[in-house]
Amino acid sequence: MDHVNPRLFHAARCFPATLILLLAVQAQAAPSLKQIGPALYAYISDNDASANSTFLVGTKDILVVDTGLNEKEGGKLLQAIRDVSSLPVGYIVNTHYHPDHQGGNNALNPAAVVISTEFTRQRTMQLMGSLPAPEHSSFRPAELTFGQKLTVHLEPYTAEIYFPGKAHTSGDALVYFPQQHAIAMGDLFLNRSSPAMDQGSVKTWIEALDAVLDLPVDSVVPGHFELGSKADLRRFRNYLNDLYQQVQALYREGATLEQVRQRIHMEQYQDFRQYPKFEATFADNAATIYQQLKAQSQ
Repeated sequence: MDHVNPRLFHAARCFPATLILLLAVQAQAAPSLKQIGPALYAYISDNDASANSTFLVGTKDILVVDTGLNEKEGGKLLQAIRDVSSLPVGYIVNTHYHPDHQGGNNALNPAAVVISTEFTRQRTMQLMGSLPAPEHSSFRPAELTFGQKLTVHLEPYTAEIYFPGKAHTSGDALVYFPQQHAIAMGDLFLNRSSPAMDQGSVKTWIEALDAVLDLPVDSVVPGHFELGSKADLRRFRNYLNDLYQQVQALYREGATLEQVRQRIHMEQYQDFRQYPKFEATFADNAATIYQQLKAQSQ
């Protein structure tokens, strides 16, 4: 595992969900780079504590979705980009505020335009405010924010950036590449893994995944772990939906939180990764759904 600054660890714990950047497991393989469409590449990190990335090469510059945990991880990503193109990184999209998705921003190009939802920008600034000044350089709040949708034109291609509604966090962004039939999901999709859940909405999360599944999509880049297909995304959606339906039924029966944690049945998803230390397990996901249902009824 890469060293995690203890002050950053403390700052991360001030937020509602333990951040995936603190995951203790590190994969053994080298980072992988796969072309998933014309001029579009998926970078799968070799460090599970650092997010995957996606980049689109235009005629003049490059758009990158998520940049990894820190400058070291950002530097590894930049090397992979340079293996493909010498064009400058002109745009960086951060899918959400968690540091493992934006810590490498400056390593790619300090002059790049950073794009996110307004919520992500505000939470990033809060995170920066909780850290000593020397550590601020690891983060760059977005210069450009959007409400519902933003299209970036990298001729001859486009990247459609949109807010699907409160889901993993309250300000996630998805990036769809229509010409390549591919999408970068951030942490709205983890391949074969129970996600850590922030202050979002699992109900809206499922609806967001349904909307993606209605798109012509062949390649799905998850926030962490191996590249996914539409079938992988559908199975992750089914996991969330199965769990939501079970918890909703138990909640309506009057079950307690602890009873919900114990009575869910997730046997068909036994191959999903579980991270108890970081509240990313079947039971933890069920507890989050329970708390969301309880808040809605009040």
